[in-house]
Amino acid sequence: MKKILAIDDDQAVLNYLNIMLLQTGTYQVATLANSSRAFHELKGNDYDLLLLDMDMPEVSGLDILRFIKEKHIDIETIVLTGVEDVELAVAAMKLGAFDYLTKPVDNDQLLKVITTVLENRRARGGGATENVLSRDQLNFAEAFADIITQDDEMIRMLQMVEKMAQPDNSILIWGESGTGKELIAKAIHRISRRRDQNFVAVNAGTFANELFSSEFFGHDKGAFTGAGTAKKGFLEEADKGTLFLDEIGELALPIQVKLLRVLQEGEFFRLGSTKNQKVDVRILAATNKDLLSEMKKGNFRKDLFYRLNMSSVYLPPLRERRGDIPLLCQHFLEKYSEQNQKKIQKISAAAMRLLNQYDYPGNIRELMNIINSAIIIETGTELQKKSLPHYFLENSHVKEATLPGQPLLALTEIEKEQIRKVLAHTGGNKSQAAKILGISRVNLLAKIKKYQLQP
Repeated sequence: MKKILAIDDDQAVLNYLNIMLLQTGTYQVATLANSSRAFHELKGNDYDLLLLDMDMPEVSGLDILRFIKEKHIDIETIVLTGVEDVELAVAAMKLGAFDYLTKPVDNDQLLKVITTVLENRRARGGGATENVLSRDQLNFAEAFADIITQDDEMIRMLQMVEKMAQPDNSILIWGESGTGKELIAKAIHRISRRRDQNFVAVNAGTFANELFSSEFFGHDKGAFTGAGTAKKGFLEEADKGTLFLDEIGELALPIQVKLLRVLQEGEFFRLGSTKNQKVDVRILAATNKDLLSEMKKGNFRKDLFYRLNMSSVYLPPLRERRGDIPLLCQHFLEKYSEQNQKKIQKISAAAMRLLNQYDYPGNIRELMNIINSAIIIETGTELQKKSLPHYFLENSHVKEATLPGQPLLALTEIEKEQIRKVLAHTGGNKSQAAKILGISRVNLLAKIKKYQLQP
């Protein structure tokens, strides 16, 4: 019988959970109203699942999640909270929570999530003392073939993705630019029942709003000047399959309203048409923006957010999974050496030292471009430090020379300087600079204007 611990400062909630779970006849349940005793309780007992409130006096839910992560306690966590707080949800997911449900929680929904969590735990042999995970423990390992990692937290995240992929719900993928959000979306599609249908990926940040509406919904002949024929949009192309919308935070409010209708009713209108069309499509969305802040500003609809965020996946930046850097370096070395018809077999120790210590604002995409650029320049069989891009070497040397006690720069100043150096490296080529930085060209142009980097 699986053991569940519920921690909440509201005794009425604990009583309710206790009775509801015991009535299933499946679980052994313990409850704790005093969160200050949580650390002792978790260390001294072998629980399979934790139902955790966030807002508690003395010791908060986030404090407990941090303790579980730091002490490598083998337990799955579902957060139950009375507050709809996107920032809090993201923080909980970063710390390893499987899901985030808002009170009052529907019984059937909670029991379904609990079943999913515990099935996932059983599939990976949860409860054992060994904390090292392997990709071999993934049930759909082939779906994740393009994702290079040996990081335990990443593998746990992939196990969670396996479970989320099979129902037909919308999923919101969080993470900085270049962390691999589209790779996760493709993996979800490969695992889902829609795997034999189209996967259509669209970067919402690359289109002007007027053009995006036409491209997304399609248009009839004569809908606007130059529309000589009718054209299918992204939605129709993805019918019966999966539509992945990257940079969802860039969508204009009028398009957000139309997208919400698609999610709610499964129908839309082509531009220039008064006839509604039905579509059966699963929508996956990704963002590198703080959507909570965007909602407060009125730039993103709250109802659309909750429709998209039926499940969440958080992708950590590369600087938080440094153990993967050598693995990724070797992967890109082999890939681009073959692509560029070079016989480069390894990376020198000096170059590898710099690659390991760099923070990668553009994440995996930036590392990929650094290796590719260096391979093109390298003439020997070993990738040397001198072949690495100038902006990268300059930043790495600055980091090496930084001494304790020196003033730290604000993030905006670091970003401004990074963009300036990458633009110098590309000779002002904005498309190439955006690719290296791991952001869209539209975003780069906005930042150039913001930081007054125009010559």
